[in-house]
Amino acid sequence: MKKTIIFSCVIGLMLTSSGCSAVRECKKPEVELPQTYKDTPPDSLTIADIDWWTYYGDPNLRSLIETALTNNRDLLAAVAKIEEMRNLYGASKAQMFPELSGFISGNQETNDYKNGTHLTDPEYSLKASISWEADLFGNLKWSRRQSKSQFLASVEDARAVRMSLIAEVASTYFRLVALDNELTIVKRTLTTRSEGMKLAKLRFEGGLTTETVFQQAKVEYATTASLVPNLEREIEVTKNALAVLIGETPGIDFKRTSLDVDLQLTDSLPLGIPSELLKRRPDLRASEMRLQAAMSNVGVAYTDRFPRLTFRVTGGWENDEVKNILESPFSYVIGTLTGPIFDFGKKKRKYKAAVAAYDQARLGYEQKVLEVFQETSDAVVTYRSVRRSAMLKAELCTAAWKYVDLALLQYQAGSLNYLDVLDAQRRYFDAQIGMSNAVRDEHLALVNLYKSLGGGWSADTDQ
Repeated sequence: MKKTIIFSCVIGLMLTSSGCSAVRECKKPEVELPQTYKDTPPDSLTIADIDWWTYYGDPNLRSLIETALTNNRDLLAAVAKIEEMRNLYGASKAQMFPELSGFISGNQETNDYKNGTHLTDPEYSLKASISWEADLFGNLKWSRRQSKSQFLASVEDARAVRMSLIAEVASTYFRLVALDNELTIVKRTLTTRSEGMKLAKLRFEGGLTTETVFQQAKVEYATTASLVPNLEREIEVTKNALAVLIGETPGIDFKRTSLDVDLQLTDSLPLGIPSELLKRRPDLRASEMRLQAAMSNVGVAYTDRFPRLTFRVTGGWENDEVKNILESPFSYVIGTLTGPIFDFGKKKRKYKAAVAAYDQARLGYEQKVLEVFQETSDAVVTYRSVRRSAMLKAELCTAAWKYVDLALLQYQAGSLNYLDVLDAQRRYFDAQIGMSNAVRDEHLALVNLYKSLGGGWSADTDQ
């Protein structure tokens, strides 16, 4: 009894020491984030709290996002990865429990001896065996933790794919409607240039102007017309990209709303605080889960250096005749303690390699935090910049339109030549394209800011 108590105490001390020392060489990641974003007051609210179907108000865009979340192959593959890791995690947990196996066998041994004796020795058996490994040093525990972290990382990966997919669909959609608007501007301008060219031709043939004015009008018309094929190509290419994102065959068309260049977007948005990114960004949480998996792998490698205790209980029936097999039951119990004695440092090197792998994961996580904060800060700065740019482009567009109106009036009054009218029209055309692109950039900046802050997925609607 005394020996049993002593043995139990030794085992307990070994378990305690192995649990504490297994990951003693794993340093904690060093993560420092500022309290607020630059030039932004602290705010507990953030636009990332808004569900994507509320954030994106365009019904056509919402329909495309819903289709993408159902059909996109990358997202479906990420969901399948979750199922793979979920089952591997279940298998890892099952290693903690006893394993029951059974087998039926029959054999006949024939022996021919030198003196001519011929003997047969049949044997039939029906057996069952229960085996269980006592997790003395936590090897199975660390393995289970590793599988759990890998499973949780796959969940976060799927959320990150979902977040990125929503942002990519929205960005592609806004690029498409901006191209539609640009093509509309070009065609409308082309109509104006065509009418101007006809007027210049009539005035030239009537002797009211020189041929230079007519040729200049033809140049302006041809220059504008040359923009149409490239815009039509870009529209088709963008539609094909959008089709692939929503899991459809390229070549289909989409319902879409025209770009509202008069839409006034807000100058300030709630951004929350930088530390919230650690909890909200799924790609960052996936990196954290992989860091935990790497730490658990260190525990696995460390405890693999110690002995393993396995128990096996086998029972059943065994006889040389099938009809009498139930008359000869048997059973036995085996306890095995196995461990390395001398392996030339193999297991120690594997442990050191696991620690080095953890350091890589730790540094990768620290780098990911820096990149995520940079991405978010860049998104904040970009939105503020494009918002100011859009306001200036709107003023430019208004001024350019007034320039055209005044130039036409002065030309009709004979106080301005036609080349000045063409110059005013050219400036107004450029201003319209610039305004269209500025509004597009505003939408793209909002999409990127929403994604950077961790918006775009909801735990209530996770795949």
